[in-house]
This record gives sequence, C-alpha cells and structure tokens, in this order.
Amino acid sequence: MAYPYQITSYEAYTEAYKKSIENPEAFWSDVAENFTWKKKWDSVLDWNFTEPNVKWFSGAQLNITENCLDRHAKEMGSTPALIWEPNDPSEKNRLLTYSKLLERVCQFGQVLKNNGVKKGDRVCIYMGMIPELAVVTLACARIGAIHSVIFGGFSAQSIADRLYDAQAEFIVTCDGAFRGAKDIPLKSVIDDSLIGNRSIKKVIVVTRTRTPISMLKGRDVWYEDEMKHVEEQGIHFIEAEPMDAEDPLFILYTSGSTGKPKGVVHACGGYMVYTDYSFVNVFQYKKSQIHFCTADIGWITGHSYILYGPLSAGATTVIFEGVPTYPDAGRFWDIVAKYKVNILYTAPTAIRSLMGFGLGPLQDKDLSSLKVLGTVGEPINEEAWHWYDEHVGKKQCPIVDTWWQTETGGILISNLAGITPSKPSWATLPLPGVQMLLVDEKGEEVLDDGNETVSGNLCIKGPWPSVLRTTYGDHERCRTNYFATYPNLYFTGDGALRNKEGYYRITGRVDDVLNVSGHRIGTAEVENAINMHAGVIESAVVGYPHDVKGQGIYAYVIFGHIHGDETLTRKDLLQTVTRIIGSIAKPDKIQFVTGLPKTRSGKIMRRILRKIAEGETDNLGDTSTLLDPGVVDEIKRGKL
Repeated sequence: MAYPYQITSYEAYTEAYKKSIENPEAFWSDVAENFTWKKKWDSVLDWNFTEPNVKWFSGAQLNITENCLDRHAKEMGSTPALIWEPNDPSEKNRLLTYSKLLERVCQFGQVLKNNGVKKGDRVCIYMGMIPELAVVTLACARIGAIHSVIFGGFSAQSIADRLYDAQAEFIVTCDGAFRGAKDIPLKSVIDDSLIGNRSIKKVIVVTRTRTPISMLKGRDVWYEDEMKHVEEQGIHFIEAEPMDAEDPLFILYTSGSTGKPKGVVHACGGYMVYTDYSFVNVFQYKKSQIHFCTADIGWITGHSYILYGPLSAGATTVIFEGVPTYPDAGRFWDIVAKYKVNILYTAPTAIRSLMGFGLGPLQDKDLSSLKVLGTVGEPINEEAWHWYDEHVGKKQCPIVDTWWQTETGGILISNLAGITPSKPSWATLPLPGVQMLLVDEKGEEVLDDGNETVSGNLCIKGPWPSVLRTTYGDHERCRTNYFATYPNLYFTGDGALRNKEGYYRITGRVDDVLNVSGHRIGTAEVENAINMHAGVIESAVVGYPHDVKGQGIYAYVIFGHIHGDETLTRKDLLQTVTRIIGSIAKPDKIQFVTGLPKTRSGKIMRRILRKIAEGETDNLGDTSTLLDPGVVDEIKRGKL
C-alpha cells in the first residue's frame, strides 16, 4: 500500500516538484497532515536566509516518538521495528517489535527522569551499535532532552570538546563495543574525557563487552540496574513530552573548515516530516519491507535513515553492530539473505572495499529479496556503480545515489527508486521542495548555455523542512558557514555539474573539508592535531584521490629534528592525531618537508600542495609569486 504522499510515477514527481516550488506552504502542509500532532500549526513557514531564521509549522506541538512508536504500536504492535544483527554472527540476534520498543523507550525515559534529566538538557550518547542505542536516543526525544550522539571512533579529547560545547550534564555509554576483531573500551575513553570536567552529573553505563571498568560512586550507574528499578516501579509507559515544532531535537557535531567541530541543531517538526517524506519516496518504501542502512547512528545517516525516517514510516529497520568484512567479506550478503532485506543503503567506500575481495564472497548468497540499492556519503564512481548493479542487484534493483549533508537533515538530490531516471555517478534530480542552483565565484547563477554540461558551486534557494536551524551556542557561525558566502542562498560547500536534463553530479568539496570514506573531516582540525606534537613546526593537510576511501589525507609536515627513523616519527604523529581526534582522521601519507609554499603574506598555497598530492606535478600554475619558489621543487621530489 502506498503512502498518501508517495510519488508513484515520473509525472507525479514533476507535478509534486512544481507544486512544492510554487506553493511550498500548501505542499508541506498537505504532507504534514499525515502525522500525529498534539496541536496544529499557526503558520507553515516563516523564513529569511540573512540572519538566518527558519521556522516550519510554527505554533505546532508534537513529539517525534509518538510518530515513530505510539501510532504504529496501536495498529501493528507485533510488527518488528528493529532487527539487531550482532558483530559476531554466532551470537543470537535480537528483535524488538513496535510495542516492545515503545515500552523500552518509555522505561528508559523514566530512568533519565529518575537521574535528573529534564526537557532541554543535553545528553551525550557514546555507544556501540546495539539496540539500546536506539532506545536511549528515542528516550531522550520522548522526554524532550536534546541528544548528541558521538561516533564510537572519536577520542577522549574530541568527546571532551563536544561535551564542553554542548554544556552536557549527562552521558550514556557502554562498558565497551565490538567492531570486527576489535574491542573498543568506550567507558574508559569517557573516563579520560571527564578528567577535569565539573559539569557531568551522571554517566549511565550499558553492559555489552563485560570489559572491567571503573564506576565512580555518585556519578556512574548501570543501565540494567536503573531499568530494573523502573520495572519494579511498574512503569511500562510514560506520556511523551509536548515539544514545539521548532524545539531542538538533537545536536550532531560535524567538521568544518576551522579546527573546532560545530554542533548542527535540528528541530523536531520539520526534521520529522522531511526524513519520513524522503525515506518513503527515495527508497519507494512499501509496508512490511525490511530496510538495512549500514551506517552508524553516530552519523546523520544513522539518525535519519536507521532511526527517525524508517520508524516514522512504520518500517522494519536493521541495526548492524559489525563491519562488512568480519568475519569475512560476505557479511553484508549473509545479512541480506538472513533477514530477506529489501532495501540496502551503504557507502561507496564499503562497495569499493568489497570489490577488492572479488566475487567469491557473493557466491551462493541469496540476494533475491533485494528491491532497491542505495549509496550515501560521497559520489559513487562508475566502476563501483556497475559492480553494485550487476553483482548485488543482478540488474534488477534501481540504485539511488543520494546527496545530502549533516546540515540538510535528509536526502536533497537523488533519483527516486524506479520512478525517476538514474545515471551512474550522477545524483540526478532534487527532491520536491528543494531548489538547487549553481553559482560562479561571484555568486552569479550559472545558467544552461546550450552546452551539454555546466559547472559551479552548489547552492540552495529557499528552505526545506529539515534545514539546520543553528550551530549550537554560536548562531553567527551558522550564518557565516552556510548563508554568508552568497546572499540569500544556502551554500553547500560542494562543487557540481548539471547536464541538459537538469541532473546534478557532485564533484567534491570546494572548501577545506575532506570527504574520507563518507566522513567529513576538516583539514584545519587535522593540522591542529599534528601541530600538537612537540617536534612539529608547521603542517598543511590536503586531500588526494584514494581507490577505496574516495579521498585520502595527505599531510606535509615541517619537523624540527627527526631522531633516527622517519617511519617511527610518522607513527608518533599518527598516534597524536588518533589521541586528539580519533583514528578516522589519521593521515594516509605524511611527507616531511623543510618548507611550505607560501605567498609573501604568509598564506599557504594549498592548491599547489593538492596538485602535487594528486600526482599533477607539471601544471602547478604560476609559482613565481611565492616567498620561496624553490620549496615546490623539493616537495615534488619528495612526493610519496
């Protein structure tokens, strides 16, 4: 059965798109009518991109968990909401129906209240991919606390920075996490992050790995003990806190072009409407299908397309604790066969990595349940697209190549599975309500000039419901990052091509942000970490093409004095970056240099360094204006 707002033909897409642009208020009001509201809105949309100030469904009250849980528990309580696949395939999986998930969320909501959490408080979540992560996240939303999930790969220093920025007072973590062959000591990382912290009142710890951990009296409590206490109180249901549509739902930290991560804030009402709408339409979700998004809930993809989008649509969503290559490279295909997965949404990095193992891991795997394939995090290259199409989809499954960002909340450009055309490595057309355009460096719109393809910087005109509302505690940063570059436009930071059909192809970042395995990492953040090492005088970081990750990290480092082996010094630097940011930000290549190409005003010419890292050493442009042109030849000779 189709949803009332599901687009079922190309003609319906063009009609919906036209209406959404000509009369966005009427369009989104019609979509929003399909949700449960405690109080309807006074106005659909108030906005300007100057301050910026965007309000959707002003005056409305809701709770997103009533839309994700209560309404489905009434009608289809015995339907699986979550299927959890553990890291070790020999361990028993777990299944939570909508009724059971609602009960657990209510009980943990009471645990949070018992521990002093109130509406508007910030709760930091640092957990592995287990069902309790979904329970904790939704429980925060249930009671009106603002959740901030931190990916399990970040270091103690990165967590400390985020705790401080969010002014968090509560943490939920695990003793440890399993990820492939590794055990990750989550609680001890949290303990390190709390050295000197005076604001955290409670740390709630879920048992997973049974790793020995330290529990501080008065601060640290066990999840299981707290849940048992609530059970003994006889609590199986709590009312959902009424939230204004514009109340913050969560903060999610993302890298920017400066060294300090920024807390992107999403609001309850618009985010709910848009994630549901985009999920149903992009994946052409049908009732009772099994949806498997392979992302981590610590990233926006997990928020929007493991939890909130699928659950609000009443879908069954798979949560996977492990990695695609453990215990072997057939793990994804085993999961698809085991649960008869209909929709598989993963990253090009994962696809390229699995391609490297050949077709052996796919042999004798029953993938016949698959109906839709999707990619996320970075543009997919044509070779990987065709491999995915041929060997996973058997040329029977449309591939949706989705483009969006932490800041956009949901998918903005994508073909709709089997409804609108696909084109390998092109994200294709914007979703209804999304007005994309290309601008040149002066901010003037790039119009089609009769040629096949035009290029420019990708911008968006006008708001969609899940646009970020602010960066936490620093609204000016939100304005300057996204709305100040080009007046009255949201600037994505990406470059793009547009062909004569109006399809978009993302060509990559045009600012100092790298896209490594679909994760955004600021070059300044990595440079700051490298520069913390006692022997480093200065560094510059750029991206370069990487066969698996899409982009790799190339660091040029001026080091005071290398004692002995360069290899050992490189390991020291990698350890420093891991300790300060986390292993996801480790440079792939570190080249030691005696100088960096700088202008006379002292600006590092990263354009030159990027070209050298990319292997383009002949066409570097004019280097005569550099303070020391000779340094370029030295860097070229030493290229790794």
